[in-house]
Amino acid sequence: MAEQAEHSPRILVTGASGFVGRAVVAELTRRGHEVFAGSRHGKGVGQGVGIKLDVTNEKSVRQALRDVQPSAVIHLVGIIAERGKQNFERVHIEGTRHVLSALRDHDDARQKAHTGDEMERPRPTRYLHMSALGADVLSPSAYSWSKGEAEGLVRLSGLPWTIFRPSLIFGVGDDFFGRVLKNLVSAAPVVPQIGDGKFPFRPISVEDVALAFAGALEKPETVGQTYALTGPQEFTFRELLDLEQRVLGQRKKVVPIPQKLMDLAVPVISRLPAAPITGDQYAMLKAGNTAPNDAARAAFDLPLHRLQDRLPHILARK
Repeated sequence: MAEQAEHSPRILVTGASGFVGRAVVAELTRRGHEVFAGSRHGKGVGQGVGIKLDVTNEKSVRQALRDVQPSAVIHLVGIIAERGKQNFERVHIEGTRHVLSALRDHDDARQKAHTGDEMERPRPTRYLHMSALGADVLSPSAYSWSKGEAEGLVRLSGLPWTIFRPSLIFGVGDDFFGRVLKNLVSAAPVVPQIGDGKFPFRPISVEDVALAFAGALEKPETVGQTYALTGPQEFTFRELLDLEQRVLGQRKKVVPIPQKLMDLAVPVISRLPAAPITGDQYAMLKAGNTAPNDAARAAFDLPLHRLQDRLPHILARK
């Protein structure tokens, strides 16, 4: 392992090879941190040192902590759709439980091994957690339920934690605006709209999300806080469809599909190979995804990039 740079915290990022992970690693290294990019394949990300880390395997987590000896862990691992053994409970809940348990034991071992001055006793490892707007143990969405359960584990962990709850995250390489919504408005002669299309969303840029995570490491006052991460403007689902069409240069007719009909059709559609939408994603769409951004904007001085400014670059990517 690379030796720790002077005065440079060692940060372990789980899910570092993902869409958000790459942006977080880039922002951390830009600020001069020594970053270890954890992923199942152990490949480096940008300037982050690659390290194998599978959060569904507690032994893997413990080994990564022993190798890195981090001063902070940023836990980003998450899935938006279940595939085989990679389900929400295993990844979001059990994965978080593994990281928290291993971290507590890691901190206990460091405390026991300390023989120096009491004032120099090792501090508990800083922990930043990626949740989601709408996380709720009572949610009908399995995704949101599992995120809510994971948040509960974090709050009871005894670690110096900060939780982030982002709305839809946009940026080059994102899955929702660059694939799901693009396919929805492009695949058929008309554009299907769920119900009245008034479900609200407040998308945030991946750059703003990365700034919030990196900024929290430098602000002790954010310990024990939960921040909604949302963008500068709220859109209805219909407005997102219109914006996506406009950027793509399309003028297709938008056809509202009665919600009761969608409620019957989605469970059937979601069973198809490469289904355009899963039942869980449909439940989240109906719930909407918005919240005020005042607390996060003030705490981290976020620029709050606009979706309409970035969407042409997102959709230009093949």
